Order: sequence, then C-alpha cells, then structure tokens
Amino acid sequence: MKNSHQIYLISDSTGETIDRIFMALKAQFSNFEYETNQFSFTRTENQILKILDQAKKGQNPIILYTIVNSKLAKFLADQSNKKGIPCFGVLGDLILNFSKILNQKASHEPSGQHILNEEYYERIEAIQFTMNHDDGNQLEDIEKSDIILLGVSRTSKTPTSIYLANRGYKTSNIPLVNANSLPDKIMKKNFSPCVIGLITEAERLYDLRKNRLVSIKEDKNMEYTDIDTIKNELENSKKIFRNNHWPTIDVTRKSVEETAASVIKIYEIKNKKNV
Repeated sequence: MKNSHQIYLISDSTGETIDRIFMALKAQFSNFEYETNQFSFTRTENQILKILDQAKKGQNPIILYTIVNSKLAKFLADQSNKKGIPCFGVLGDLILNFSKILNQKASHEPSGQHILNEEYYERIEAIQFTMNHDDGNQLEDIEKSDIILLGVSRTSKTPTSIYLANRGYKTSNIPLVNANSLPDKIMKKNFSPCVIGLITEAERLYDLRKNRLVSIKEDKNMEYTDIDTIKNELENSKKIFRNNHWPTIDVTRKSVEETAASVIKIYEIKNKKNV
C-alpha cells in the first residue's frame, strides 16, 4: 500500500466537475491505488487550512481543485506548496485563456453552471418528460420527444434515456417486443423525433437477463433467458430498424455515457439535415 495516494478533490461548488475530471484522469492509469477525499462548497481560507492540515497527515496526498475565485485559488496553491503537497487547479488557466480570447472578464462566481436560467429549467423539464415516457409509457404524445430509443429488454434504454435527459434531451424509450409494440405514428416518414435502435450481442444480453432474474429472485422465466429466443429477438429488432431506416447503436461494449454520446451525434446529424 506504500504507493497508494490520498486524493483531495476540492471544489467551491457541488464538486461534480472535479469528480468527473478525476474519473477521466484515473482511467489513464491501470496501476493506481487511491482513496478520494471530497470537499465541496470550499469558499474560505479557513476551510482550506483545515483540509491541508488533514492532507499533510495523509499518505502521498495530491490535491485537485476547481475554485473560480482567483485569490482563494492562489491561497490554496501557495499553502500547498509550503507544505510540499502536489496541487493542481483544473479551471484557472482555462478561465484566463478564455477571458483573453473573448476579451471580457470572467465572473469568478462559484456554482455559475447551476444558475436558475432558461437552460436549467429546460433540463428539468427534459428529466420530467423522460421519466414520464420511460418503458413505453405515455405514447400518445411521443411526438414531443427529441429522441426515441428502441430496443429489446435490457439494452440500456432507461439509463441512457436518463443520462440524455440530464443533458437536456426529452427522451422516450420503448421496449421492442415486435413491430406491433410500436405506435404507428413513429413509422411515418414525416415523424420528426430522432428514432434510434439499440442492439447488443446475444451472449451479452443473456448474461444481463440472467443477472436481472437473479437480482429480483426470479429464475423460472426460461424464455426470457433462452439464448435462441434472444437471438431471434435481436434479429427481429434489426429487421424492424432496417425496414424503417432507423440508425442503430451496438451497446455491447459501450458505457451509458458512450452510448449517449453516439445518440447525440446521430441526433445532431439528423437536425442538420432538417435545417
């Protein structure tokens, strides 16, 4: 454990940004043992001194921070340097460089991304819409969707929809049993929402479904986990997608974030064509 590090993630807001940055950073190193210590809403010098006292006692401490107040950020950097603790700010240079390019001063207001503006309320509306239109619900107004995800059971429709909703996209998802399980309106040529099919490998789907049954203590649904049935379901879904000229995404080896990124790319391409 001598190579283990104590990672201190310090933010003047919720800590969401620095947490995501560290997740991306740690993925680059396979041999990296660490424990994270998160400190959100850090906005005073006294708070910083207390964190540094704790860090100094820790094993191989490293500090990452997102603090937009330049005076406070400098205080943290200076105090960390005095204590010999590696310390890295991940927003400071970006804010400075953008300020120069845009020829305007930054506000340096913590939680600036969480301001209750029109964009914020649109995102909340998208989340509410998506939750109401999960798993084939409320199909009567599905044309109000930005994106519609189709796929057989356990192809990551719901988690991908929720992720997209948090990005501001009104997303519906419909479980694909057969062609009759889809509303007629989405198969019309003038249907405006972006319809995307999700597919996966049969063996992977078998594992997911089997684990699902175990988690709900239900192991008697043989058809649900029959590999031949699964292969037929997937082939039928692909046929439906082809017949309707709907783009597809293979989610077999994709995380929810990667699937959502692919969905957004398809959505943007469709919208550009319609402009």
